[in-house]
Amino acid sequence: MDKQTKIWQSIEAELNLFNELKLEDVVDYKKFYLYSIITHSTAIEGSTLTEPETKLLFDDGITANGKPLVHHLMNEDLKNAYVFASLKAAEKSPVTTGFLQELNALVLKSTGSPTQVLGGAFDSSKGEFRLCGVTAGLGGESYMNYLKVPTKVAELCEELNKRLDVKELSAIYNLSFDAHLNLVTIHPWVDGNGRTSRLLMNYIQFYRQVFPVKIYHEDKADYIAALIESRKKEDNSPFREFMAQQLLKTLKEETTTYKQSQNKAFSFLF
Repeated sequence: MDKQTKIWQSIEAELNLFNELKLEDVVDYKKFYLYSIITHSTAIEGSTLTEPETKLLFDDGITANGKPLVHHLMNEDLKNAYVFASLKAAEKSPVTTGFLQELNALVLKSTGSPTQVLGGAFDSSKGEFRLCGVTAGLGGESYMNYLKVPTKVAELCEELNKRLDVKELSAIYNLSFDAHLNLVTIHPWVDGNGRTSRLLMNYIQFYRQVFPVKIYHEDKADYIAALIESRKKEDNSPFREFMAQQLLKTLKEETTTYKQSQNKAFSFLF
């Protein structure tokens, strides 16, 4: 039995356990799990807010003492983007260039700004595509020429919409992982590419009504390494495998945490 088959057998076993425990029926489970997805996604981009601090911000409007305002804005904006995506997924809205720009505009609503470059002017707070070159940090790789971005995004959307009705569980997840990898590789915007690509991945999972995966901020180095390896090899397998492992890790953590909480609650009765 190959490694990929073993991973997906483990995932299906954990999903069965998750469903047996009926975690999604627990009051506010979906809400708090979404908060966790958001917290980890923004943490990958530098936010210092913890999950409890994110919960206080979202539910009570209380900011974390001493932490930068921009970190709070990143979390608030990403929450609004996820709410929008969830509604669109329920409507079975197709993935289009305009839709992706709407997502990115929401992600950067409070932190984006107009930019003037040799190629022209664009506004990152409106989801407008970059009109300049970008690199992965100082001395990092250069992403594709901005002139190619609109065509490549349109091609990505067309391919995703053709495959949105795939049947097998692994195929659904791999479609979402590929969407994530391909969008962040195109890098259409000057900022918010990672958050928007992770949101697109979750959008497809919402659309197909499967458990949404999160990427743990503590696994950031492995996440980036998997992205780079897949790009260099022009092979989605390394990134697919990393993401499948993140899904398995998430499911195990969710079921273990729930069981432990139930055991504690039961012990209080005696």
